[in-house]
Amino acid sequence: MKNILVVTGGCGFVGSNLIQYLLAKTKYKIVSIDDYSSGTKKNQIKNKRVQYIHGHTKDVSKILKNKIKQINSLFHFGEFARIYQSFLQMDKCIQSNTIGTNAVFNFCLKNKIRLIYSATSASLGNKGKDKNLSPYAFTKAKNLELLQNLKKWFNFKYEVIFFYNVYGPRQICKGSMATVIGIFEDHYLNKKPLPIVKPGSQSRRFTHIQDTVEICYKAWKKNKCRFYSISNKKSYTILDVAKLFKSKIKFLSHRKGERFASALTTLSLSNKVYRYYGKKKLAIYIDDFKKKHQK
Repeated sequence: MKNILVVTGGCGFVGSNLIQYLLAKTKYKIVSIDDYSSGTKKNQIKNKRVQYIHGHTKDVSKILKNKIKQINSLFHFGEFARIYQSFLQMDKCIQSNTIGTNAVFNFCLKNKIRLIYSATSASLGNKGKDKNLSPYAFTKAKNLELLQNLKKWFNFKYEVIFFYNVYGPRQICKGSMATVIGIFEDHYLNKKPLPIVKPGSQSRRFTHIQDTVEICYKAWKKNKCRFYSISNKKSYTILDVAKLFKSKIKFLSHRKGERFASALTTLSLSNKVYRYYGKKKLAIYIDDFKKKHQK
């Protein structure tokens, strides 16, 4: 009986929220594989239906060898997921996004397991040329190319969901892997100026985590072997977001790999991209956050 869903990166920001959503929406058992490079045990959901395994995706076949016949689908969300840091930790990025992901793809292909894969808007901007802006964007774009070829060569079954600057509960707020909204929240609470990489006019389509995992679930349920995107219709500049916090601002030097805009899936793909838009609004989220922490 295929009664297991596997989530790589299950102790990370998106993966932990997905597990919580799957527990509420399904009766499946869930297996999380995470190397805790950016995930944390604090994100583990206390539920008898969830098993947490400490391991790297490159070893996925070994880790899951005794569960293969029970696995229905695998949600592969456990990759290196920061642009600027991929220059500083390129080997780690390649270990995760190329070696680890190829192992996951091969495991699913070999064992006829459905794959749900998280893609990124970082590889879509400037008519697809942004895929060469950073090691992160490059590896993610190459993974999409491989998936399309696997479909062509072997009729491989998968769903792809493009994420757009996800924010919300369990986001990383400190350290090199922190998100923009997470950093702003941390600095706001500690009464520090909000750091903005110059020029500040970079635009992003910030999307709430609940809207994101809901589309991941819907894509899995539809089982159509499609590309999806989940973003927000409203685009904000980084400076506009900072102004919503009504805090002091500190500008940082321009960084390598910085995108000017968050593209709406304009990369040439063999599959049509089905676009979905989040319901939750960033301005309301920030306003609620500030009210919650008013003294």
